[in-house]
Amino acid sequence: MLENELINLANSIKEQKCENNYIEVKAAKEGCPKIFDTLSSFSNQEGGGKIIFGIDENDNYNVCGVYDAADLQKKIMEQSMQMEPEVRLLCTTSIIDDKTIVCAEIQEIDNFQKPCFYKGKGRLKGSYIRVGDGDRLMTEYEVYSYEAFRQKIHDELREAPRANLNDINTDKFSEYMLYLRKSKPNLSELTEDRIQALQGFKINNSPTLTGIMLFSDYPQAFFPQLCITAVSVPGTEMSITGKVGERFIDNERIDGTIVQMLKQTLAFIRRNMKTKTIIDKYTGERKDKPEYPVIALREIILNALIHRDYSIHTDFTPISVRMFSDRIEIENPGGLYGRMTLDLLGKVSADTRNPFLASALEIMKETENRYSGIPTIVNSMKEADLPAPRFENERGVFRVTLFNHYTDENSNITSEEREILEFCNIPRSRKELEILFSGRISIAYLMTKYIHPMLEKGLLGLTIPEKPRSKNQKYFKI
Repeated sequence: MLENELINLANSIKEQKCENNYIEVKAAKEGCPKIFDTLSSFSNQEGGGKIIFGIDENDNYNVCGVYDAADLQKKIMEQSMQMEPEVRLLCTTSIIDDKTIVCAEIQEIDNFQKPCFYKGKGRLKGSYIRVGDGDRLMTEYEVYSYEAFRQKIHDELREAPRANLNDINTDKFSEYMLYLRKSKPNLSELTEDRIQALQGFKINNSPTLTGIMLFSDYPQAFFPQLCITAVSVPGTEMSITGKVGERFIDNERIDGTIVQMLKQTLAFIRRNMKTKTIIDKYTGERKDKPEYPVIALREIILNALIHRDYSIHTDFTPISVRMFSDRIEIENPGGLYGRMTLDLLGKVSADTRNPFLASALEIMKETENRYSGIPTIVNSMKEADLPAPRFENERGVFRVTLFNHYTDENSNITSEEREILEFCNIPRSRKELEILFSGRISIAYLMTKYIHPMLEKGLLGLTIPEKPRSKNQKYFKI
């Protein structure tokens, strides 16, 4: 960072009077503060972050200056060396009103090295993640998710409790062998016992989670919550009731094998989504147009079943399907895996969380396993003349939302602007907006890129228009 950039950033913090996902301020006027938590959280978050020393949060974010710039940099470097892995800082100093401020830039580390933690507390008690303007201790599951990727832990291969090999030696496995003989004749020459071991269906002479979820007559006898919960409601929110007070139009717990759950979930959605009848004005032929493209729905559900987290940490968390009057949301536990990020979805080959499960379903012709799912979803929505799908990845959850129509006010806006408008149906503060986009977009970028242009376009209004910079200001959908 250049000195003039640091000055501009400091002035922006003074004006906005707040920190955010990517900015932390420390007074440091009487000594070097402890920054282990922030070193960890910024190293672990996408995009890293900056710590600004010499600004006092408790004095209305005014510049107070640091006690000694040289000694401060020495001490924060010493703290960075107590992290695992060691944090590499880039420090910049500048002067505002004869007072020295220091900026320490922390880069995000590679996913293979995460989580970064303070060695004095250990991995579980010293790993942090940035949430809004604070550092939150990672949960055991968040730490484990990084460990699983780095150590190539395949939770799909864990032994199924209370199950024995008879539970996977079923007609479904016999059908699988027929698929195998057609697609992989060399492999099919091996004994069934050997095939089960090589393809991850059994381990230590016991069936694995993969074997149970593919071939058992009733997988939920061993994993009760590895299912799908599906609900259809009459309005745009779960709390809205229908004309006669009904909370749900339809509500179902879907279980069975992976393939059975895929088919039953599609049947649930088809049963609850609208279908338009279109008559071709030239040929007079009748054509039915579903509310959502079925091919997109199939890909989303299949991706959720294949790529969800199957670790013990999510044993009690089913996949959820929620159908509203304006959209459908499909959510699975686990979040994006490995090096994948939202901006890379559908553009590069992804790390596969459950390769044995994916491989078996490819043999069964349920999936191509060629990373074509996301492009198929995007293209099918475009061909159906519907809004682009929304993909969200937050705190161990991955969610896909499909909208069933454009509205006049959002037909030419981005998915982020649409999300802001939906959120601002009631007046929202700057802090609430920051929390909404926590971990995705910094508040400074959000205000510059979206909020201010939306105010100019008349999409948003101010609750205190005469004082646009008021700390009590809220934004609402017009």
